[in-house]
Amino acid sequence: MDPSTTVLLAEDSPDDALLMQRAFKAQGLTNPLRIVSDGAEAIAYLAGEGVFANRVEYPYPHLVILDLKMPRVTGFEVLEWLHARPDMMIIPTLVWSSSADARDVRHAYCLGANGYLVKPTDFQQFKQMLSDVFRFWDHCQKPAPNLPPRCRDVLDGKRVFGTGA
Repeated sequence: MDPSTTVLLAEDSPDDALLMQRAFKAQGLTNPLRIVSDGAEAIAYLAGEGVFANRVEYPYPHLVILDLKMPRVTGFEVLEWLHARPDMMIIPTLVWSSSADARDVRHAYCLGANGYLVKPTDFQQFKQMLSDVFRFWDHCQKPAPNLPPRCRDVLDGKRVFGTGA
């Protein structure tokens, strides 16, 4: 993964957030994670609202990692919010949860999650999991958020392919 990639982590557990920071550093990713403590802050960050309005200080994320079970606004609700905004649907979104419940996994994918990771209990396993995820995303083509066709146009059924509009 490109070390300059901005990753937004929505995680209410300070211990799990620290674990993620350590794993990122172990992967050689020097760009700090942008960490918010619940889904309400994640939505404000993604929308560029309030304290997150300065996109130089709070750059638009290239990847979102969501815990599901957070106070105020859950990870499921963040996924719903993203899914309701066609131009934000292109942000790769991974769920990172302690829940391995098949209903949670299915619910997350139905709401547009691109992947679902169960939090490992061992740091070495977690580093390997994160390395595998990054290797996968390095091979994926990623759309630029501001170039045509816009997701809204595609979902509205407009024929914009190959037109540059």
